[in-house]
Amino acid sequence: MKFFLDTANLEEIKRIVKLGLVDGVTTNPSIIAKEGADFKTRIQEICSIVSGPVSAEVIGLTAEEMIQEGREIASWAENIVVKIPMTEAGLEATYQLTQENIKTNVTLIFTEAQGLMAAKAGATYISPFIGRLDDIGADGISLVKNLKGVLQAYGFETEIIAASIRNLDHLVQSSLAGAHIATIPGSILPSLWNHPLTTSGIETFMKDWGKLQGTVS
Repeated sequence: MKFFLDTANLEEIKRIVKLGLVDGVTTNPSIIAKEGADFKTRIQEICSIVSGPVSAEVIGLTAEEMIQEGREIASWAENIVVKIPMTEAGLEATYQLTQENIKTNVTLIFTEAQGLMAAKAGATYISPFIGRLDDIGADGISLVKNLKGVLQAYGFETEIIAASIRNLDHLVQSSLAGAHIATIPGSILPSLWNHPLTTSGIETFMKDWGKLQGTVS
């Protein structure tokens, strides 16, 4: 499974890149606004740090606006993926940009039908929002599993990005359901490698080592 960081914080990205865990980054205007950064500048900064796909989202609502924005955004760096909302206009933009060999990530997927339509339009990635579905009592993990089955059944090359990851269980269940990628907020990353038994095990080891050193000396 590939890991994308769902962030626009440069220090956070640099920190996790050092661990070899960053296969790409997903962003949107809201995330970048929270950083107080210029949209284009921050996207280009991220692309200079991360060699994998970097999703940058359009803000237009019509197909024409999305296509124009998508072309512009894609010109900023070779590893940019244009992030497009799941709407009729979004599907048209996805199809057109795909014809121009521009990679796309169709976001805000909440049903199997939406995922199928996006894949058929040529989306490079589709992003089902697990956490938001769980918030309304739906089953986000089942959606990922079903989407994986649909893509395999019809030979689509579109990859699934499990998005709106809220906790460790979301990540684990997404991987078991067959998501190709999970995009993870930096705030929950430590929970992926930390465990109380690991911490206590290290503490015990260090105490025992201290006792051994005292005996040897």
